[in-house]
Amino acid sequence: MARLILLNKPYGVLSQFTDARSPSPRPTLSGLVDRPGVYPAGRLDRDSEGLLLLTDDGRLQARIADPRHKMEKTYLAQVEGDPTEADLETLRRGVTLNDGPTRPATVRRVDPPDLWPRDPPIRVRQSVPDTWLEITITEGRNRQVRRMTAAVGLPTLRLVRWRIGPWTVGDLAPGQWREVPVPDPRIR
Repeated sequence: MARLILLNKPYGVLSQFTDARSPSPRPTLSGLVDRPGVYPAGRLDRDSEGLLLLTDDGRLQARIADPRHKMEKTYLAQVEGDPTEADLETLRRGVTLNDGPTRPATVRRVDPPDLWPRDPPIRVRQSVPDTWLEITITEGRNRQVRRMTAAVGLPTLRLVRWRIGPWTVGDLAPGQWREVPVPDPRIR
């Protein structure tokens, strides 16, 4: 039976269990998850927060992380600026990044979500508004959501992955995790 762990990865933590960087290693998953034999199914940048899935099953890991399977990933992105409908439509159609065009995304404005405080807090500029967007993609390129919003002139200030496929971060506080059953054998 496959193991599946849902983790709310805090800001500043690497999505790996070790850091070979010297002289001072950065925080890793080993400080949060004490289950041997599990590995991240995909990545979440050090400066991003939210849902990270860990499993001990290689096929399940590939099913979750491989872009060929088009598993949806939903992010809450706090962006600098006030996006126009044209900006949102550009994101929905897909934008061209330096590594090629992105697949179309689902994008909508949302009210500021009731999230945990980020440590450290984001930089706030009184003269520039910020907006929250919900963005769902089916890829997982390096820093993709950040690069997409930047491509339309909306730098991301805070990025929280809320959902991957059927799993959500839910009520997990930063650094908390729970093991869950794999709900649908077809996901394997």
